[in-house]
Amino acid sequence: MRYSLFSRFRGTLLGALLGANLAKSGEQTPQAFSEIGKLMVLGTESLIALGKLDLDDWKQRQQKELPNLNFSKSIISEIILATLPVALFFHDNPLKLRSQLLYTYQLWGNDPVVRDGILAVGYAIALSLTEKLNPQTLITQIISFVGETPTLFPKKLLQVNDLLKNHAGLEKVKAELSTEDKTSTAIAIAFYCFLSTIEDFRLTVLRANHNSLRILPAPIIGAIAGSLSGAYNSTAGIPPQLGVLHLSTDNSTGILVNYPQMLELTDALLAVWSGVYNLSLHSKQFPQEGYMILDKQNSVSVFAAPRVIRTR
Repeated sequence: MRYSLFSRFRGTLLGALLGANLAKSGEQTPQAFSEIGKLMVLGTESLIALGKLDLDDWKQRQQKELPNLNFSKSIISEIILATLPVALFFHDNPLKLRSQLLYTYQLWGNDPVVRDGILAVGYAIALSLTEKLNPQTLITQIISFVGETPTLFPKKLLQVNDLLKNHAGLEKVKAELSTEDKTSTAIAIAFYCFLSTIEDFRLTVLRANHNSLRILPAPIIGAIAGSLSGAYNSTAGIPPQLGVLHLSTDNSTGILVNYPQMLELTDALLAVWSGVYNLSLHSKQFPQEGYMILDKQNSVSVFAAPRVIRTR
């Protein structure tokens, strides 16, 4: 394997965090991203505790920790980020990945563009984690994975594909893509930023946040591009200085409330996925409800190809 699953799991969520934190403008409020970050934590905790996706459990945790969370149009596109743990957990089985992402979408979804975005981002991340991502065929694979849809999202992805083949610059891409549907345009631009500089995480997120069209939500573009690049390049491809400058547990522009907690949960999620983590043997790692601190001496790093340790 080019990179370990351990570093790719971490890279996915770290990339999303950095991509959002680097955003200099956008419509979304810091509070909206903070709540989506909390929702991501709750979903990860649920997957770890149960070893499977249970929307009832996730919803109960949400109602307890975020009783006033309102999924208005102002934050609905950020739901894509909340499903990242699901994409990580089911990355090794495309059929199950699709069904579980659609199942998760039911928890909040009524926007078909968000549905398409959840499937597109989740599938691209899964291809990176299984080292099957081919930049030349990714767009067509995603369109096939998304399937029939009433949205313009597939058309915009095809536009991005053509623009990439013609080596179009970022400004031309933004000019070519219609901004009638801001969410689908933002997702398409995020994929362009990722694929046009696929080996360079820093350049990907910086370009994603170079938002000259203020009507587009810069934080969501940066977060999606960051998660895609983080999954592909892993933590090894993320410059340390970006973390030093932009990561903070109380960053007012961040999507995650507690960054160290999220990384601990990411490591535990990988261990649960691999089948080597037994919660009953580590009960002392839960000092208080709703928070996990893994014992550094008992932390597990897993290095294996999909389905080698455990079939799903």
